[in-house]
Amino acid sequence: MAKMAGTRSTLSLVVNISTLLLVIIWVIPTLGLLISSFRDKDQLANTGWWTSLTNAERNFIARSIAPEEQIKQGDLYILSGNIFEPNSGEVLVFGFKSQQPVAFKAGEVAQMKNEQLMSVSINGDYRISSKEPFTGSRGKRIFYRAIDPPKFTLDNYKEVLFARGLGRSFINTVAVTIPSTIIPILVAAFAAYALAWMKFPFRMLLLATIVGLLVVPLQISLIPLLKMYTNLGIGKSYFSIWLAHTGFGLPLAIYLLYNYISGLPREIIESARVDGASDFDIFVKIILPLSFPALASFAIFQFLWVWNDLLVATVFLGNNEQQLVMTGRLRELLGSYGGNWEILTASAFVSIVVPLLVFFSLQKYLVRGLLAGSVKGG
Repeated sequence: MAKMAGTRSTLSLVVNISTLLLVIIWVIPTLGLLISSFRDKDQLANTGWWTSLTNAERNFIARSIAPEEQIKQGDLYILSGNIFEPNSGEVLVFGFKSQQPVAFKAGEVAQMKNEQLMSVSINGDYRISSKEPFTGSRGKRIFYRAIDPPKFTLDNYKEVLFARGLGRSFINTVAVTIPSTIIPILVAAFAAYALAWMKFPFRMLLLATIVGLLVVPLQISLIPLLKMYTNLGIGKSYFSIWLAHTGFGLPLAIYLLYNYISGLPREIIESARVDGASDFDIFVKIILPLSFPALASFAIFQFLWVWNDLLVATVFLGNNEQQLVMTGRLRELLGSYGGNWEILTASAFVSIVVPLLVFFSLQKYLVRGLLAGSVKGG
């Protein structure tokens, strides 16, 4: 007995450690995505999210004011200003050549060609002087290394939600996902109750057919369904995609709910019938409240699948700007703004925040519903 207890304890420890590692592996990228979505775009492009709370040394290039803004002080012509404006910072070293970008310490005076002089102070004030007037249309380049403090902003989310159209796609996705989750749950609950507790011919054959549909790839039905919807006059619309997701989700929903509902105590159902309750009363007042764990477990799967769907949305809804869902919008952003990490990180987090909320709000019912729906049968 002691040996068995020790084995159990070791196994529990291994399971707990493995679970903790899986949680860490999942949480770290998600946390990095969240932090990155709020970071300044320049810092995001140059440093990792794990450095977001620390000061970093970075090389920069700035330009002085244009020659047309030069002023004359005595015999000298002056270009002056601050390289950090309108922000602030701390200069460590500077230079005026790309080959020697950090040749001088802040505060020193650098000798340039044509007897021109450049100096950059620690706070970013620069002064370039010359005995001859400055010419040209652009200011002088100033290379410098500065301490870059952490910067966080909401501009990334403002950009993707309003300027890039993700806000509209978010609304479209919600409009597709909520009905496509609720409708199959309602239909499957009625069907599962009928298959579990109502007697009618070919009941088990119908159940076997539904279970068999679980292995049928949905891709083979996309074009026939679209043609049928077009002939019926509903074509590419929200109604057609609701029907499509309902059809694709019903086999799994009926299977899970049937196994759960058929495993409910028979005495409760029979007592209700003796008291004169109809099948509808039994379903609404007894079956639905007792089946909430199974309903919630399927709701999580269906919601996540529809929310992350691209194929069905493309076929039954299209790619026009007014109906584009978030997965389609993210595909466009990835192709058009592959180098703009601030746009991609903010867009990605907007796309996962709702599924995360749904999962964590219903996850306590997930295991209970899946286990009950997997091992019980009528």
